[in-house]
Amino acid sequence: MEFLKTLGIQEHNSGVSTGLTWLTSSGEKIKSYSPVDGKKIGTVTAADKESYEKVMQQAEAAFKHWRMVPAPKRGELVRQVGEALRQYKEPLGKLVSYEMGKSLQEGMGEVQEMIDICDFAVGLSRQLHGFTMHSERPGHRMYEQYHPLGIVGIISAFNFPVAVWSWNSMLAWVCGNVCVWKPSEKTPLCAVACQNIIAEVFKKNNIPEGVCNLIIGGRNVGEWMSADNRIPLVSATGSTRMGKAVGAVVAARLGRSLLELGGNNAIIISKDADLDIAILGSLFGAVGTAGQRCTTTRRLIIHEDVYETVKQKLISAYKQLKIGNPLDAQNHVGPLIDTDAVQLYQDAIEKCKAEGGNFVVEGGVLSGGGFESGCYVRPCIAEAKPGYKIVQHETFAPILYLLSYKTIGEAIAIQNEVPQGLSSAIMTLNMREAETFLSHIGSDCGIANVNIGTSGAEIGGAFGGEKETGGGRESGSDAWKAYMRRQTNTINYSTSLPLAQGIKFDI
Repeated sequence: MEFLKTLGIQEHNSGVSTGLTWLTSSGEKIKSYSPVDGKKIGTVTAADKESYEKVMQQAEAAFKHWRMVPAPKRGELVRQVGEALRQYKEPLGKLVSYEMGKSLQEGMGEVQEMIDICDFAVGLSRQLHGFTMHSERPGHRMYEQYHPLGIVGIISAFNFPVAVWSWNSMLAWVCGNVCVWKPSEKTPLCAVACQNIIAEVFKKNNIPEGVCNLIIGGRNVGEWMSADNRIPLVSATGSTRMGKAVGAVVAARLGRSLLELGGNNAIIISKDADLDIAILGSLFGAVGTAGQRCTTTRRLIIHEDVYETVKQKLISAYKQLKIGNPLDAQNHVGPLIDTDAVQLYQDAIEKCKAEGGNFVVEGGVLSGGGFESGCYVRPCIAEAKPGYKIVQHETFAPILYLLSYKTIGEAIAIQNEVPQGLSSAIMTLNMREAETFLSHIGSDCGIANVNIGTSGAEIGGAFGGEKETGGGRESGSDAWKAYMRRQTNTINYSTSLPLAQGIKFDI
């Protein structure tokens, strides 16, 4: 495929890079198969402990140089990265779609997110400011400033194989840090492609080795990073189970972790909702990326007065969904990432049925023409009750649960009773309902929307959630502070030294 050649993807690829140089390794061979057609795209040699150590040593050396580059100059480099991503948007978007399985529109959209965060980071490079405050002591000045941390470790998931890395790395770079990236072993070639693009920019600007590092590998690489004292911040995106493991190891060494974990997101549909908007938002939220977004809509909490109407409209909408090759823009739903994900999807359906769930749109695995990979499934809808164990669980697949409610208080309680707390939404034209949902007695999620769905986030706002979602914040707003250490400074420009608590020494 031409886009693979354009991105420098070969049949056999190194999975370890210090920015400009690909290192040799004796690690395992990771074969990347496309869920689109089941074909092997390429092979990547994973990191071993020796190559990991080389990367870490190079990153430490690079930080000493990179932190001395003025922040606006670092921003200029990120601006050039954004321009390079514009140049490679089409081939990289196609690779994201082909290796991960999301629709081509979503693949292109993911690269656009990378471009957007570059633009955001460029402006941020001139706004890394602290605060000044009045001292209680005469002839003194107090202020706060922010310094880079050092090496930022990034562990990303398969569902957004390039965007989430960019959210972290672009901010970390303008803040003066260097990065070590461990991508998902399910989408390694997307990471190789990104490293090739970044290397072009870095080489033109004479940026030293070690600022942008890549370490592809399995769970062991994530464990090395989590336990490594040289990495003051580990930003990890993935399952709650993974996040708990990473968080515990990082905390044991008193390091920092930025966790973006699971979501079990709901939309409340009020009797006062614009149902056309509600159905569209629910549909995209539930089936986009084949249900493999952390912000995927998994629960619809529908007022009893419009429950049947909403259900019938959804059934009709699901009948119109086109499932197939995501590189074909006519298709709405592509495959799941692999057959393991398909098995989890099937298990969830059986568990829901065992608890009494009624499927109004049946699921199932697709086979035959165009579905030979075994990764294509039917998006399905089940009527359920909030207390079902499966409803409390995040299944990374297109399964939507319908729940009914009578009062807004009941709806919010249902929304909040799951362990996860990432994204939430209410569809209503009732101002009181909307404001209640957004108040301190409303949604307990990190993201709460009105009259838009749960899926999708703008670069300008901080992205993240509460409870078992991990509590981290990435991307916009003041998320940059997670990548820096804060320091309070006091300067005495007087001719005396007043001591704390009025203490005096007769000397």
